Amino acid sequence: MYEINGKTYPCCTSVTMGLIGGKWKTVILYHLMEGPLRYSELRRSMHTVTERTLSLQLKNLEEDGIVARKVYTIKPPLKVEYSLTNLGKTLIPLLIAIAEWGDQIVAKQGAIPKV
Repeated sequence: MYEINGKTYPCCTSVTMGLIGGKWKTVILYHLMEGPLRYSELRRSMHTVTERTLSLQLKNLEEDGIVARKVYTIKPPLKVEYSLTNLGKTLIPLLIAIAEWGDQIVAKQGAIPKV
């Protein structure tokens, strides 16, 4: 058993899934691999996520030290960017492997991308 940030996990795999699991966290991280993005850019790249869900997932990722939130207040309008922290960047090989595995499944199933 492991305890991290007040949460108990039965194994290392559950730690990983507890931090990045769910429908949207890996998608957010995948989009942030290339560099910082504004909230609106993330929202546009993830058409079906609700604003509430995106906000909550970003907040959770920030609390877990995987995503950094930077607010620019120098001149209006207010600008907020999200980026991977050093810890978040260690997930890049895992995110690439997940994406490649998904590509294999899509190719095997002959799925047609929806836009």
